[in-house]
Amino acid sequence: MRMQKRFTTILALLVMATLVFVGCTAPVQPQAAPAQPAGEAVSAAPVQIKIWHMEQPPHRVERIQQLIDEFNAANPGIVVSQEPQNWGEIYTKAPAAVAAGNAPELLFAIPDFTPILNSLGKVQPMEEFVAELDALYTFYPSAVEPYTYDGHTWAVPLYNMAHSIWYRNSVFAEAGVEPPTTWDELLAAVETLTKDGQYGIGLPANKQLYTDQVVYDFMINAGADEIYNPDGTLRFNNPQTVEAYDFYSQLYKFSPPDSPNWTWGEAEACFANRTCAMIPQFTVITTYDTQAEGDPADLGVMAIPHSANVGESGTIAYSNAVMVLTEDAAKQEAAKAFLRFLLTPGNYGRFLNMEPGLFLPVTEAGSADETFWNDPLAVKYRSQIETMVENAKNGRLFGFTNGNTFPSIAAISAQNLLAQTLQMVVIDGKSAADAVAEGQRLMEEAIEQ
Repeated sequence: MRMQKRFTTILALLVMATLVFVGCTAPVQPQAAPAQPAGEAVSAAPVQIKIWHMEQPPHRVERIQQLIDEFNAANPGIVVSQEPQNWGEIYTKAPAAVAAGNAPELLFAIPDFTPILNSLGKVQPMEEFVAELDALYTFYPSAVEPYTYDGHTWAVPLYNMAHSIWYRNSVFAEAGVEPPTTWDELLAAVETLTKDGQYGIGLPANKQLYTDQVVYDFMINAGADEIYNPDGTLRFNNPQTVEAYDFYSQLYKFSPPDSPNWTWGEAEACFANRTCAMIPQFTVITTYDTQAEGDPADLGVMAIPHSANVGESGTIAYSNAVMVLTEDAAKQEAAKAFLRFLLTPGNYGRFLNMEPGLFLPVTEAGSADETFWNDPLAVKYRSQIETMVENAKNGRLFGFTNGNTFPSIAAISAQNLLAQTLQMVVIDGKSAADAVAEGQRLMEEAIEQ
């Protein structure tokens, strides 16, 4: 009963959470199956597969539909259709659909969404299928890890999103700054670059997901990527976490004064209009190309620098995946056939380029897929995307590290407690040590509700 109550609480919290930063469009209704010829046996009817995904912008829906149409034409025994959803509703809509017996066969997921659905008993184990695909295309381990626990892999990775630091080569050159790799170098660069109305770095401080993400970037690079102990108790309050928050507060002195109001868009605008010399972000390619200079030779991207106590840079990364929710064997095989089609080079690159420069491959074969690289925007910014792919290989996500997953992370994420802890430091003036101790107390309170 306690676990059921906890999941109910988590679901309620997640309805309030803003987890994805995309535009909205009306859902596309599923295509009707082709009319069955007169006299044809009922058993010959095509297998119907419905996909729910949260990629609502029209150009993304259109690209997915193009691939669906190609698959359906080549597989007359299967009819795949899509119904775009939105992240603001899916945490309640999907469980309700499962309970009512009308869930889709395929449902896109991010790591903290999968345990919620898995608790309802309908998510199908995919480790054998993932192993089959891995033998063909080689998944990056960091893409599979957040979905592997309790002896199974619960979703098939599809694409990744990872932070890097973006800057202009010319701005660095004029200031005599080399791209930093360590925290000491980063702080020195930020100080040098803060002059004449320009801020050395743009860092968010809003109580919102973007701030959670950037804070976790620095936690990773302080060696504090583990929020939990292996037994499920919290270890947020530790010296490495304190070091990360303290360093963030040092950098924050060189961020614009409106940073407490920022989400992703404000950070990109600050970079596009040259007020910020650098920002951590998933990508700035589209805004830089359409709202700034659009000069690929001047757009720099680098891994997030690390502390002296950490050997290499890491980043937050969201491995997006797809769950199979049907127990019907024929539908499972049809769903797998479509996923094989989607992840096959030649198709996979076109799928990723539903949003060029944002969605990254989760397989080595995908990283070499020419259709990933021949989109006009990908051609123009190939060097930057190659660096993003490399950075993503060392990606991690709070609550889903080292083969562990803790569903209670959903409550911590929903309340943006990483960001709230940061506000105690940069806005309220608490020491990093006191703020982190208070942050752990709030986290313990949240997961016990």
